[in-house]
Amino acid sequence: MLIAWRNLATAATLAATLTIAAGASAQELAVGTIGASSDSPFFIADKRGYFKDEGLTVKFIRFDSAAKAMAPLGTGELAVASGATSAALYNAVKRGVTLRIVADKASNPPGYGFESLLVRKDLHDEGKIKTLADFKGRKIAISSPGNSEDFLVDYAMRKAGMTIKDVDPVYLGFPQHLPAFTNKGIDVSLSVEPSISSIEKANQAVRFLGVDEFYPNFETAVVFYSEKFIKERPEDAKKFMRAYLRGARDYLDALNGDRLTAPAADQVIPILNEYSFIKNPAVYRAMRSHYVNPNGELNVASLKNVWQFFKDAKLIDGSVTVDQVVDPSFAKWASAQLGPYKKKDTK
Repeated sequence: MLIAWRNLATAATLAATLTIAAGASAQELAVGTIGASSDSPFFIADKRGYFKDEGLTVKFIRFDSAAKAMAPLGTGELAVASGATSAALYNAVKRGVTLRIVADKASNPPGYGFESLLVRKDLHDEGKIKTLADFKGRKIAISSPGNSEDFLVDYAMRKAGMTIKDVDPVYLGFPQHLPAFTNKGIDVSLSVEPSISSIEKANQAVRFLGVDEFYPNFETAVVFYSEKFIKERPEDAKKFMRAYLRGARDYLDALNGDRLTAPAADQVIPILNEYSFIKNPAVYRAMRSHYVNPNGELNVASLKNVWQFFKDAKLIDGSVTVDQVVDPSFAKWASAQLGPYKKKDTK
């Protein structure tokens, strides 16, 4: 679900772009996803006909990483995509890649522990890592460089009077965190579900500190619109958001805290099982789930904190600001149309 934004001109990206051209007609809205559970609102809205209710036909284009969706999003071949913010986002906008952050997709309110720092079990059991100060010099797995996860590690380390420069980042995709713990190649990781549940089940690491604990309400992933979509189909951009928020509210109905165990989960989990890369219904019920704002509201302060980290680290020059890339108007319109969210506890 996180964006590296690297090597946008690679053959892999070109192949993905050609796939879009072949797979989506001019009448369809091409939506880039990685098939993760955090794409739940998209999947629910499609399965339950919310996009069709708006007169929209949606074509999901699967990418093996969110980074590969960004170039076609910038050219308008994708109308919508999602993922984390990164330094490369602002650098791309500076180069003329036109896109906007339009809604929340995943965040970390208190009690929603889908993203967490983990510590290798032997180091925990032997008392070698008891506090954040014990992270000094340790190898920490982070999914990719230059994105919001670098900021989170830095933010956590600052609570112990240090920075990310005091640890040894090891950039590994989430599926690689478990084997890295098993091989003792890393000491700590910043991981997300379902990787966290897999690591805990294998007894290779323990949860140390959730993002919801050290940075409550952090904006983990967002929804992007292509500027071409906004300019050429502004009414459809509004309608898409209304359908998306209906899906987000259905997803929230299925949550009991951060678990998909509310009565409505009986109908939601089969949808996620069909669309997502996770094909085991038991995993959905066991893992901690993310939160999505029912009105699509973004934690802009969080985005600005990450931006400042990128600027201080000289990953961006600061000429493109958060306010320039954020457009909350579609979410505001859609939430006003839908009215206040009230959780449904029935099936």
